[in-house]
Amino acid sequence: MDSNTVPCAKVQSKEVFVPGGPGVLAGASTFYTRAEGIEKLCYRTTSTRSDTTDTFERRFSRDNGRTWSEWETIPFFTRSEEGVHRTGIQPGWADPETDRLLTMVTHGTLPTDNPLEGMKNWTLRYRVSLDGGRTFTIDEQVIQKGGYTPEQPLRGVVVGKNSFMIGAEACQLVRNAGGQFLVPVQITPVGPDGEYYNPGGGYTYHEAAVLIGRWTEDARVEWDLSHTVANDPARSTRGCVEPTLARMPDDRLLMVIRGSNGGAQDPECRIPGHKWYAMSCDGGFTWTEPEIWTYDDGEPFLSPSSCSQLLKHSSGNHYWIGNICAENPCANSPRYPLVMGQVDPESCLLVKDSLAIIDTRGPGESETLQLSNFLAYEDRETGFITMHMSRFVPDGWHGDAHLYQIEV
Repeated sequence: MDSNTVPCAKVQSKEVFVPGGPGVLAGASTFYTRAEGIEKLCYRTTSTRSDTTDTFERRFSRDNGRTWSEWETIPFFTRSEEGVHRTGIQPGWADPETDRLLTMVTHGTLPTDNPLEGMKNWTLRYRVSLDGGRTFTIDEQVIQKGGYTPEQPLRGVVVGKNSFMIGAEACQLVRNAGGQFLVPVQITPVGPDGEYYNPGGGYTYHEAAVLIGRWTEDARVEWDLSHTVANDPARSTRGCVEPTLARMPDDRLLMVIRGSNGGAQDPECRIPGHKWYAMSCDGGFTWTEPEIWTYDDGEPFLSPSSCSQLLKHSSGNHYWIGNICAENPCANSPRYPLVMGQVDPESCLLVKDSLAIIDTRGPGESETLQLSNFLAYEDRETGFITMHMSRFVPDGWHGDAHLYQIEV
């Protein structure tokens, strides 16, 4: 992609929402807590090292973010002889049929608080709120139906051997045609010895899957699991990471997946960096083999190892937000520019002529700048796409959490 020929998106505003500071990365997200209306919940975080949250707070708004309540500190970790017990609280999903707020929570015990220990220990919990996220009537571990246990919560997952988790805030829930809700997750595989297996030699290795949930009469969730979507480590050294979902007009489901090159098996980053995709025609239970996600004319594009998001808009369009590179990336870099474009409803590919740049590296900014790890949703009053993203500079470790309003 030649960024000189791609137009800029109609960014109506861009402001610092939560400031960071020297050695501090600030994060923020907001989301609606009811099926209708403009009540919101806001999270803010800080971190001083990779993949680890240091502080976590929340506040509420009844007027679409014009005014907010005071910040409240939310407990999210404890310590014991076993290690550090951490939770990663995801933005909630307001069920349009029941008005229940469903919140997914990554949970696990890390013996030395090393994030990579999560590859053997992460599980998921779910919380159900009937009052817009202020309190939770249900807070339980996700356990697949059919005789699974807290120690073996899903098919193929044994706590202490491998794990499952939500990879990024952009991995949002969708409903299938049958009314079940789908949670995109990533699962670490096991090798012949029954232990976590990383055949690509990258930072981590995952397969993608979908949790399939349905409400029970007592407002709990019965969980099932799709079959997994796995990639060849010779094509993606980190497998299938951070899947994002969209339900197309004909009820097919599109999954767009983060891949990667680099790592021990590709130290010179010779493998092309792409996004990948898979399709489901049965409500998310089975998926096609992953293929390179391309423009609608069949031309492949280059993308770093970074999250992306599919977003349905009230106009009927589906948008994709993510990073596209002019040259082959090397693992996570470069994570700029950040672009958006429409998804063709027939081919489920990215419409090349619709691309627009949301943000990119400016003059004098560090080459390590990351425009990633964002959350986007439609503003219920304006129809704009609201996006939270931290403009993160790993070199020096700092970044402010920004708020963007994008007209479509």
